[in-house]
Amino acid sequence: MDGMSMSEMGSILAMQGFSGLSLFSVLLLMALGLAIIFGQMGVINMAHGEFMAIGAYTTYLCSHLVETYVPGFQGSYFFFAVAAAFGVAFGIGYVVELGLIRFLYKRPLDTLLATWGLSLIMQQILRSAFGAREVSPTLPEWLLGSLHVTETVEIPINGLMVMGLTVVVTLGVFLLLYRSRWGLRVRATVQNRTMSGAVGINTAKVDRITFALGCGIAGIAGAAFTTIASTGPTSGSLYIVDTFLVVVFGGAGSLLGTVASAFSIGETQSILEFFLNGSMAKVITLLVVVGILMLRPEGLVVSKVRR
Repeated sequence: MDGMSMSEMGSILAMQGFSGLSLFSVLLLMALGLAIIFGQMGVINMAHGEFMAIGAYTTYLCSHLVETYVPGFQGSYFFFAVAAAFGVAFGIGYVVELGLIRFLYKRPLDTLLATWGLSLIMQQILRSAFGAREVSPTLPEWLLGSLHVTETVEIPINGLMVMGLTVVVTLGVFLLLYRSRWGLRVRATVQNRTMSGAVGINTAKVDRITFALGCGIAGIAGAAFTTIASTGPTSGSLYIVDTFLVVVFGGAGSLLGTVASAFSIGETQSILEFFLNGSMAKVITLLVVVGILMLRPEGLVVSKVRR
């Protein structure tokens, strides 16, 4: 580092900053789903990472099927794979809420243990179905390569796509929660479940669809994840701690706080990894977040809710 010029250092920081934006995008997609499940419903879903893995494997399957049967569709299959990842994760999440989660509301410790056990079961199912080795889909050619911003700075096209997908999903979640009748029902159920039921809101259905939606968004995160890394049975579990950290640090139930938290953690961790190793970068990031939470336990953004 002593022999680096200022321009070289600036280029490296720019590249690391963009790498942080890619990490921010994956973390935000994961955290959006968890913010809905944990922030809105109070459910500690330790299997959230496995729904991300389901989305990633769904994308891999779509790639394999297209490559085998309709290779001419290779250039545009990815958009359909993202939709399929959402649909499969949403459907499985719906069944999980119906068969397990609905019996555990208001019992956070039981929910934590049950979903942790569910995550282990899902990992083993994925391992049995796809094997222990990591897999990667064949990406369309337009997702490969990079854009040359300057002579020393290159931006990967797949990173730009992931960020674009994140922006679209984030805007969609915002509109769904704050500009739709369904979002109004969700927020009413969170604030006062008894009164919501009294005015005709089917709170059980709201819970089911809300949980499934959070799982579906994790599936989209898995589809995005395949563009920047390979997928294994435990890939999702590697992100679950960071995802909970993002939600808690941003303020449970706050969409704006989740975005700000994901950006702060992603950028800090990426830049620190250049100067230190990955483990130390995670440790320092965690210590900073814990220190801020000690001073501000409610997180970066406080949701104003009437009780």
